[in-house]
Amino acid sequence: MFALRLSVSKTKAPVDRIKMIIPVRCFTCGKIVGNKWEAYLGLLQAEYTEGDALDALGLKRYCCRRMLLAHVDLIEKLLNYAPLEK
Repeated sequence: MFALRLSVSKTKAPVDRIKMIIPVRCFTCGKIVGNKWEAYLGLLQAEYTEGDALDALGLKRYCCRRMLLAHVDLIEKLLNYAPLEK
């Protein structure tokens, strides 16, 4: 199994510099979807519907579309916990 390890610095980063941890590839077909997250959010801010935004990004397969639609932002919650000190 792979484990995700986050390193948290002692200083807090500005909120606008914190990035999402989005999967790089679709779990089913393997298409690269990680580079489309920020563009997807930009289209949603421009008042596109979710379906129209995904169409504009070229995500036609439902397996790739669910990668962006079903993603939950957990990075903010994870940054509240410091790694174990050894």
